[in-house]
Amino acid sequence: MLGAKGQLGSELVRMLGAASAVPYEQVSITDAEAVDALIASRKPEVVFNCAAYNAVDRAESEPDEAFAVNAQGPFLVAVACRRQGATLVHFSTNFVFDGTHDQPYVEADEPSPLSVYGKSKLEGERRVLEAGPRVLIVRTAALFGGPLSFPHRILDRARSGQRLPVVSDQHVNPTFARDLAAAAVELVEQGMAGIVHAVSEGCTGWDDFARAVLAESGVGVEVESVPSSAYPSAARRPLNGCLASTRYRALRPWRQAVRDWANRA
Repeated sequence: MLGAKGQLGSELVRMLGAASAVPYEQVSITDAEAVDALIASRKPEVVFNCAAYNAVDRAESEPDEAFAVNAQGPFLVAVACRRQGATLVHFSTNFVFDGTHDQPYVEADEPSPLSVYGKSKLEGERRVLEAGPRVLIVRTAALFGGPLSFPHRILDRARSGQRLPVVSDQHVNPTFARDLAAAAVELVEQGMAGIVHAVSEGCTGWDDFARAVLAESGVGVEVESVPSSAYPSAARRPLNGCLASTRYRALRPWRQAVRDWANRA
């Protein structure tokens, strides 16, 4: 498992065992020789690639770095997997879409990313599929669960007495990393290949996501709904970031996942 220390990688390690973990410090996916040697020596049946460049705004000024990690790196992993006959599970994002659709995006919808980050992730998808191993690409949205994810940041701000203006016009499926990890393993067991969307059931604005986090955590602080224009950012984000699937079931409703996260936090 590559990228084992991130929020998704950590959940997969919890499920599959510490022996599966390959942290960034051990192997960078941008190092072709190291990747090839690792997969050749371990000869895994399945490789989960959780490594990614996720700094959405910073990617606008660091496109080379974003494409190196999100496009070239996955290609190198895919080539190494092909040589060893391993299945590759690669994770992607709702940011490959422009958010202008009036319904949740399904696998057959045409990608049109708005940002360098989204473009780098889409290029990663294309290059992995072109590399030709057994490949499963799992797109997801608004992943949470790790110590730096949205719910933790909202709680930290609320408990420190800060105001909580949160954007209301960007909609997503808040997806618990623990649920996504279980879904990825299930998809592998089912022999799924190609592109699959795996997200929580239901879409919501970031403001209502924040309200749910506070309510489930017993924190009585008001959230102020504001438009995206209140927070100018380097990268454009899709207003409709909601995904659905024609190939796989929806994960449990996002509010239930938030409740479970709050009880475990």
